[in-house]
Amino acid sequence: MAEELPLTGGCNCDRIRYALDAEPIIVAACHCVNCRKQSGAAYSVNLVMPARAVTIIGELARYEDRGNESGQAVLREFCGTCGSPIRSQPMATPKIVAIKAGTLDDPGPYPPAIHIWTCSALGWVDIPAGMPQFQKSPPGA
Repeated sequence: MAEELPLTGGCNCDRIRYALDAEPIIVAACHCVNCRKQSGAAYSVNLVMPARAVTIIGELARYEDRGNESGQAVLREFCGTCGSPIRSQPMATPKIVAIKAGTLDDPGPYPPAIHIWTCSALGWVDIPAGMPQFQKSPPGA
């Protein structure tokens, strides 16, 4: 990875912008039902970041997601105008946030390094051989 910092991104209508002042801890493809529904795709690719490294410009709309497979509440944040999902904050780990990789201005250098919640993966999704994967969250998450 090691791209020039800060990494920048934003929503589809550009009312929300952000800067990331650190490289991701890891990039994870999450196959849980709630991430799938929020992203509108087969899975959601997330940059797992230290919360302190994320600066948001603009006001995010919020939804506290309590009906998910992990049983842990997740604060899901998105643009209230265009609906683009931007950030997810697991309430159990307040120092860590997930930024939706597709909202980066240049997401190309950030492919998934792991796949999580594969117990909910759609049958037609191919996870590359040798790619680390976890039925649920990885240990220590």
